[in-house]
Amino acid sequence: MTIRKFTTRWHPCWMFSNPVMSCIKKLFSHQTAAPVILALILMAVLVIMPTGYEGALSYQSADRVKAEVLETDESDIVDTGLVRTGEQRCKVRIMGGQFAGQETIAVNRLNGSLAQDKIFEPGDDAFVVVSHSKGEITTVTMTDHFRLDKELILAGLFLLLLLLFAGGTGLRAILSFVCTILMMWKILIPCLLRGWNPIWVSLGLVMVLTAMILSLIYGLDRRCLAAASGAALGIIVTAVLGYLFTDLFQIHGAVMESSESLLYAGYQYLDLTKIFVASIFLGSSGAVMDLSVDICSAVYEVVQKRPDIGAKEAIASGFAVGRAACGSTTTTLLLAYSGSYVALLMVFMAQGTPVELMLNYKYVAAEIVHTIVGSFGLVTVAPLTAITSGILLTRK
Repeated sequence: MTIRKFTTRWHPCWMFSNPVMSCIKKLFSHQTAAPVILALILMAVLVIMPTGYEGALSYQSADRVKAEVLETDESDIVDTGLVRTGEQRCKVRIMGGQFAGQETIAVNRLNGSLAQDKIFEPGDDAFVVVSHSKGEITTVTMTDHFRLDKELILAGLFLLLLLLFAGGTGLRAILSFVCTILMMWKILIPCLLRGWNPIWVSLGLVMVLTAMILSLIYGLDRRCLAAASGAALGIIVTAVLGYLFTDLFQIHGAVMESSESLLYAGYQYLDLTKIFVASIFLGSSGAVMDLSVDICSAVYEVVQKRPDIGAKEAIASGFAVGRAACGSTTTTLLLAYSGSYVALLMVFMAQGTPVELMLNYKYVAAEIVHTIVGSFGLVTVAPLTAITSGILLTRK
């Protein structure tokens, strides 16, 4: 009896009743096996692929490590209302790198900027830059509070929730999420820094991401082709309109935060305006894909319930779903873009800025282009996806 219980417990079939193995089996379902394998290969290649800018570190002879703040000295800080300038000196214990365990004095320089300055207290974990020469510490600079461990916890909780709720589909979503981040960091950003045409590079990247993400959702079938076709057409419309209206509004790409810093850092050849145009359809591409999936899935369900339905009726059903979805999706896009400019709008109201003057400001006009052109893409992707889904999904 004991042997039977032991062999039953450790029989290979037990692994497939495990929830983790069940998710993995769903990850490699017959429909999505090929896209998952291709995405895993792509992810592995991107992880080991260099960006070409690894040697461009600001501090070559320095370690960037975690340190614990033991004591602080604020005697050199000058308070003038909201602005604080001077230096805060902190006694820290280095917790990584070649000087781990050593205690030393670090400097926290204050520039009078609430957005950039930070004040440390004993017990805080800080991210520091340890400059050294010939095996000895020369200076230690406090850069910011250490947040990497909290970021990992937050990401882990999100991934856990996704797995618990969506199972195998959640695993594929995580895979597409990681591949998207890697493609942005390892392909898009280096290509833009090298001066490649931002519109064509970004458009190509978005098309590849669209095909990959939708194939991970649907597998390689007609639904993937229908949704990807509609999304691609909507993104192209957004790109064209973004280019035209950015030129018409006479908006320079320097309105993007930190963009001028690139020019001063030796990248004067960059076309910031084209990068701004690329950011318009990059920012709306996720919502475009989401809407195309909604409409394609709705048309597919109609066709499954009514196999005899014609293309015109299926397209009409897609149009009906699209009309309902467009209203909420465009509002979502508006809130996503305007949320980061709440403080600016508060400044305008506090100063009594007239509405017509406010709308004419370059920064506000840039956000108007972002929002309305992105909404154009959403409104056009709905009928386009309905048409592609109706035609492709009703064909025998």
